[in-house]
Amino acid sequence: MAEIAYNIKTNRTFNFIRRWAWLITVIVALGGQFWPYLGLVVPLIILALLITSFLKGRYWCGNFCPHGSLYDQIILPISRNDKIPEILKSKPFVALAFIFFGFNMGRRFLAVFQQTEGLLARTGFIFSNTYLMVLVVGGLLGVIFSPRSWCQFCPMGTMQLFSYKLGKTFGITSTTDQLITAESPDLCHSCANCSRVCPMQLEPHKSFQENNNQFENEKCIRCNTCVENCPSGILQLATPTEADSIEEAADLTGFEKSRYYQAKISKIKEFANPDIKEFTFSLLEPNSMEFIPGQFMLVKVDDQREMFKAYTISGSDAAKNQVSVTIKKIEDGYGTNLIFDNFQEGQRVTLKGPMGRELAIDKSQEKMLFLANGIGITPFTSIVENLFARPGVRLKAAGGTNIEARKIEENYNGEATLLYGARYEEDLIYDDFFATIAQENNNFAYDRVLSRPRGDDYKQGYVTHILEELEVDPETVVYICGSRPMAQDAIEILENKGVPKEQINYEDFGV
Repeated sequence: MAEIAYNIKTNRTFNFIRRWAWLITVIVALGGQFWPYLGLVVPLIILALLITSFLKGRYWCGNFCPHGSLYDQIILPISRNDKIPEILKSKPFVALAFIFFGFNMGRRFLAVFQQTEGLLARTGFIFSNTYLMVLVVGGLLGVIFSPRSWCQFCPMGTMQLFSYKLGKTFGITSTTDQLITAESPDLCHSCANCSRVCPMQLEPHKSFQENNNQFENEKCIRCNTCVENCPSGILQLATPTEADSIEEAADLTGFEKSRYYQAKISKIKEFANPDIKEFTFSLLEPNSMEFIPGQFMLVKVDDQREMFKAYTISGSDAAKNQVSVTIKKIEDGYGTNLIFDNFQEGQRVTLKGPMGRELAIDKSQEKMLFLANGIGITPFTSIVENLFARPGVRLKAAGGTNIEARKIEENYNGEATLLYGARYEEDLIYDDFFATIAQENNNFAYDRVLSRPRGDDYKQGYVTHILEELEVDPETVVYICGSRPMAQDAIEILENKGVPKEQINYEDFGV
């Protein structure tokens, strides 16, 4: 099997300028060969980027740079998007590139200024040729390695860093510079999505893990790609002054008890679908985790990159000394492939939890509706067990997994419905568990549907199809876990049925 790429290709152009600024590069580089005066726009660009960097660091690179637009819009789709060679990032190489660029440009200008005739045209030609060189060399590096390979040693980028340091020396940037800011480090999933989509291949998630809610790396180009791709939606651009207020206002409900755990994989159980497994962790230090059904925890999947993946807690023993998560292997999923290929029984693993509030149910609600598709069913095992399972009942789920119901503090007297959608029969995990609970509790209804059934035992369709047919009281509180398209469709259906948006809860872990 081919190695799963760590770096993710994703949209990096979020406005008109970033989408079309690459045309300036092409026009100046190619058009300037025929009408050199086009190159005279370059000094204006240099002046603009120096002023911008004095106030906001390399903001120009990520938001206005014509070359950056070319790399992100044109080169990215055809790029290998592989790891940028370390030599291109090294200080000696950056210094060498800057000296070579300065010497070469100085030599050319000296030759031009020795003659007054056609001064503007020949000056423009120098800049046009420079743009052409960057277009060719930067483009080739972008295709072979990663789109922003040139940006690692770009002389204009180096000049911006000098200007930025000057701005910081004068104290200007404290009120003008916007850094990538997390609402709170405690809300970060440490999933490394921000690092995997970063055009400059920086690692913001490591900074947030170290109890710092701002990413202060001077090479950050403030392009907002990490902001747009953060699964938990906690990132934004903010000044250092604003960052303090953002962290103070952060809602840590559901995250306040989270901490790191050392654990051992005590059991790995398989289901009928070989791409689904249940991993049970014995907690070592601390030796128990007090969680609310519906919360999730983080599992460290890559020690070198300090990368975690978020998974809903699907069960635990009575003392909560053991916790389980049920994981589906995604074909191109970096994290799930690491887990399925490397995790073995007896292996020590770092966990963090419990976390989350979106699926932490409120038992005071009289009517609840649960919606799940695919592996999104996992949080509802512990939720349904907590609401309805009777002490001592042992139920056998699909794949041979035994779930032993624990004693619950108080029976739920309201009404709850679970709608579950999957592709094939073997994808219906914990089906027997939910069916048995429904048989024993008149106030719990359970229905499922398959999009590609192999036989006639189940109805065909999607979970949203049975939702459309269901009569939903507007007072119902809804909890959704599953794919984004399903959740978006379900929310639209529910709002059309009169359910207020504030009563709809959806947990999104991203890709």
